[in-house]
Amino acid sequence: MSIAQYTSPDSLTDLAAEAPTLPPRVRAVPDGTEARGFVLYVGFDEAKAAASGTTLHRVVEALKALAAEVAPGSETYAAVALAPQGAGGRDVDVVRLALQDPSALAKHRQTPDAADRHPAGVIVDISRKRVLLDGESAGLTYKEFELLQYLVLREGRTIERAELISSLWDAAGDDEVPNERTIDVHVRRLRAKLGAYEDIVRTVRGVGYRFDRHADVSIRQASTPSPDLY
Repeated sequence: MSIAQYTSPDSLTDLAAEAPTLPPRVRAVPDGTEARGFVLYVGFDEAKAAASGTTLHRVVEALKALAAEVAPGSETYAAVALAPQGAGGRDVDVVRLALQDPSALAKHRQTPDAADRHPAGVIVDISRKRVLLDGESAGLTYKEFELLQYLVLREGRTIERAELISSLWDAAGDDEVPNERTIDVHVRRLRAKLGAYEDIVRTVRGVGYRFDRHADVSIRQASTPSPDLY
């Protein structure tokens, strides 16, 4: 599947005004294909939104409402791109990488991997589905990595065992769904493979588990969409 380029008006106001008479402006569509929609990358972080007197959620809802107004038959789907705090770079570049824009990913792959240059500590490489401990692979199973990734992407939030079961086993349609007691076994196995860094997965007694930011943990998630959808 390919992505066509679209040349847009300078503002949303222009788009709304021109929509009824807007001529076809989609280009670079190969023969035998048809345009079925478009992607608009918006680089706008929470701090900028707050400074503008709004929130990311309100911006998303406004764009969805505009789409419904100018194109009543359209369907919309939006996701917020996440990045580690202090990751730097242009917001729109972070968004393009997180939502797997082909040209942005190609450019990113040409850049030396900072995680490989600095192997000390824990590297949770979500884009490559691996965990490195002091430069060596932790050898996690698929489910162990999914468990750690689920906690990492929800940093600072305590995740109940029932949520882990629902999201990682029920949603995946697994034949063998664990109970809450079995979740503790999965976490123990994960921690055993994390070795000296086992405490990056915290137990919140009587509730569940949590991942908090650690100085010796680096997270690579350039191509991972946010789990928080609008």
